Amino acid sequence: MSGTESGPVTMPWKREHPCPFNPPAQLDQLREEEPVTRLRFPDGHEGWLVTSYPIARQLLADNRFSARQDLRHFPIVLPFAEQTMAGPTAPPGFFNRMDPPEHTRYRRLLTGYFTVRRMAQLTPRLERIAEDHLDRMQAQNPPLDLMEHYAIPLPSLMICELLGVPYEDRDEFNYHAGVALSMESTPEQVGTTLRFIAGYLDTLVRVKRAAPGDDMLSDLIVDGKLTDDEVKGVTTLFLAGHETTVNMIGMGVYALLTHSDQLRTLLADPSLIEGTTEELLRFLAILNAGLTRGALEDVELGGQHVKAGETVVISVPAVNWDPARFPSPATLDITRPPTGHLTFGHGVHQCLGQQLVRIEMRIAYLSLFRRFPGLRLAVPAGDVPLRGEMTVHGVHRLPVTW
Repeated sequence: MSGTESGPVTMPWKREHPCPFNPPAQLDQLREEEPVTRLRFPDGHEGWLVTSYPIARQLLADNRFSARQDLRHFPIVLPFAEQTMAGPTAPPGFFNRMDPPEHTRYRRLLTGYFTVRRMAQLTPRLERIAEDHLDRMQAQNPPLDLMEHYAIPLPSLMICELLGVPYEDRDEFNYHAGVALSMESTPEQVGTTLRFIAGYLDTLVRVKRAAPGDDMLSDLIVDGKLTDDEVKGVTTLFLAGHETTVNMIGMGVYALLTHSDQLRTLLADPSLIEGTTEELLRFLAILNAGLTRGALEDVELGGQHVKAGETVVISVPAVNWDPARFPSPATLDITRPPTGHLTFGHGVHQCLGQQLVRIEMRIAYLSLFRRFPGLRLAVPAGDVPLRGEMTVHGVHRLPVTW
């Protein structure tokens, strides 16, 4: 039954399938019956939910839909977002909540740090981080939790490497970043840790200004095109993005270990790693919260009349599993043409850090399976505990052995 016929739906996020990778079944039903349907938000706002790939791509390329903070409502409760979205305008540096020309200014300044060429230069340092963690894993007796020993620390240290967070501060910094992004954290805990991060970044900016290093944060400070507050905002934004990479690494390994034919194909031909990464980004579709845009004017979208000021949410799991774009979407196929998924969005607001996420995933998978080609789950696949959180789909623990 459609949302407009029975009243607005709430955001479908809970994955109740026996298969841990399938999106909520309600998304398939909505896509078939009414791909643009009324959605009720936790704050009382009524907007729209998009579950169709072509409509989503059309929306993301349409400048009548805005990323502005004052037009965005979240379909699920996000403690971190709630405490950083107070007020009608985005904080300095949070360019993902701005439209051109403000958004364009930030993108132009930051794009150079995330080019394919820049990522290639960073690769040896990231590979060394991965190998160091694998050395520690190998020195222990299995089984162990891959999330604790590999999937969580790896992207945390990689983003710290990029930004230039001092090595001795990384454990404490990563702890607070995890608290800020966890759905299990209370609003009080999130508030405390955000104050810690703000204070830490104040100190770090002063240190970098006095003694610049070979890192993105130093470049932004020395360059002088961003204020200190803008530098801190940009840094906070990139730190928030690392949670996605953590879960992509964990869920990606889980998916490969439970699809042994695909893992064997990758091990036999490591050149397939790029296609593997893109297919996992599509197949896992871990962003339950979706992509949000606000209508700047009345717009006809998928046969529905979206009014100015209404928020539209794109369900990433729904559009990445749309059979109209991806035949047999429930099949993990690392040889599938590696284009088209909307995990990183589309259009002017497409994720700036997507090349970093890609290189982190490729390094994480290849380094792990080269070192442990016999890696396997230490528990039955159905006993792997899922996070069960509304924001990002992932595993809570991933017990493995070799």
